[in-house]
Amino acid sequence: MATAVSAVFDVDEAFARLEEAVDPFPKAALFALAEEGFHSPFEQLVACILSIRTKDEVTLPCARKLFAVARTPAALQALPFDQLHELIRASTFHAGKTTQLLAIAATLLREYNGEVPCDFAALTAFNGVGPKCANLVLGIACGQSRISVDVHVHRVTNRWGYVATTSPEKTMVQLEAKLPQRYWIAINRLLVPFGKHICTGTRPHCSTCPLLAMCQQVGVENPR
Repeated sequence: MATAVSAVFDVDEAFARLEEAVDPFPKAALFALAEEGFHSPFEQLVACILSIRTKDEVTLPCARKLFAVARTPAALQALPFDQLHELIRASTFHAGKTTQLLAIAATLLREYNGEVPCDFAALTAFNGVGPKCANLVLGIACGQSRISVDVHVHRVTNRWGYVATTSPEKTMVQLEAKLPQRYWIAINRLLVPFGKHICTGTRPHCSTCPLLAMCQQVGVENPR
């Protein structure tokens, strides 16, 4: 059940508190991989595809295993289907992703000289690449100001009352209109661990949340 909000939502203060709150927790998978050196647009795109419907704890070792063998479209396309399939077997929907990755690598070599284009329309034209993955690639690997909205960003920003939407796509539109651009990339980096460990899907840890005073707790019925 929602409680009275005792402070206006201050976005700068909120993000400062988020930085401190998520510091003890593992980083979101794509940001963690970028820090490890896997920060090219191709590596980020592949990692994001692997992450779809897959937990970060599985995505990270799966991506590392693949990148130990193939870090470019040419190297990936050279892998036989069965070998690539085995490398990414831990990922959910691994058979479909194997086909998808081989097709993307072939397209990149055929149409883009083996380089992932830093272009939203081109990225989302690839089969299975939606706005979330496209914006993560553009933000992390291409340095563009982009908002990537996953289930955590969608849930948390709606609980705050910062946006009021019914889907991640609508949340992205509202955040692009409201959130200061300096936080566009950071919001995914911060709200993934925040949503996994503090503002959880069920029974969020509201009593110890550093943003409680600013949060409208929209839809929260049984907090801890």
